[in-house]
Amino acid sequence: MSDEFNEYKASTKRTWTHEKIELDTLLGDIQIKRVTYNLAPFVPRAGLAPRDLEAAWIELAAAEVRHRKAINHHIRQSRDALQRRYGSEANSIQSVLNNIAHALSALSGELDTQLATVTSLIARARPLGPALSRLSSLERMCSDANIDEHDYTVYSVSDLEYDAEMTMKALEKKARFIENQSAVRNMTNLTPAQLEEFEATFRYFDRDSRNALSDAEFRAALDSLGHSFSDDEFLMLYDQLVCGDDAISFEVYIRFLVELTEDQTTPEQVLQSFRVIANNKPFVTKEDLRLDLSPKSIESLLREIPKSDLDKNGYDYLAYLRNVFQ
Repeated sequence: MSDEFNEYKASTKRTWTHEKIELDTLLGDIQIKRVTYNLAPFVPRAGLAPRDLEAAWIELAAAEVRHRKAINHHIRQSRDALQRRYGSEANSIQSVLNNIAHALSALSGELDTQLATVTSLIARARPLGPALSRLSSLERMCSDANIDEHDYTVYSVSDLEYDAEMTMKALEKKARFIENQSAVRNMTNLTPAQLEEFEATFRYFDRDSRNALSDAEFRAALDSLGHSFSDDEFLMLYDQLVCGDDAISFEVYIRFLVELTEDQTTPEQVLQSFRVIANNKPFVTKEDLRLDLSPKSIESLLREIPKSDLDKNGYDYLAYLRNVFQ
């Protein structure tokens, strides 16, 4: 509307202004010639006299003022409506974030109940992404309308995006923490201090905060806790414990450490394990090992076990155990 009015003033109105000036000049010339040649007076038709044209021109100017006021009023209303819409959206998003933060700080009850609550809060937080995208579009519209300051909110898109990101990180961190606490709550044979040490070590080496340890992170965690393994031993151990995503989950990690601390493996336990794998034979074959170990672990283990004199395809695990535990 404002652009159309400005276009009218720059084109049509200027054409009319030029024609008015030309007409005024022409009428003046006619009056001069009438006097010069002593001609009869020139009388314009009714409504076309100079005073009539001047009155019409004054009325046009007044109409333009009224039209400009109407345009400005409409612009102010539109700008105010846009600010109200932006403020409503921004305040609504902040209200959701505030409610989530309050619910997160008020968690109580059993761990399963708390985890369910956090999961529901994460579900409430996820739609904030599309809401922030809509708010960003409104912010661009405000910028196009030359609205730099908002009358109905103090929150910018940048503010809310940061708050939403921090809230989601807090929720995900809380969910992992509760899951980890669920994994250790039944580990009653160890002291809370031991379990806390295991958990703190896990958090320290979980550098990317994915609640899982890579092979290098897992080995570093074990070393820091005083559990050192040879390369071959660690390879076999990691191969047995690793999850589907090629990492050690917190639950697997904590259970392994609890078992390692509660019950150190004895020679008799290792011997019994070999006997089960070998089906009570005094030697073990590759075929026996394939039922329980990966090819990489088998290859590493058989480099340490001597060949058996009782079977050309057998390996003397008894001699191996005597060498290991002597």
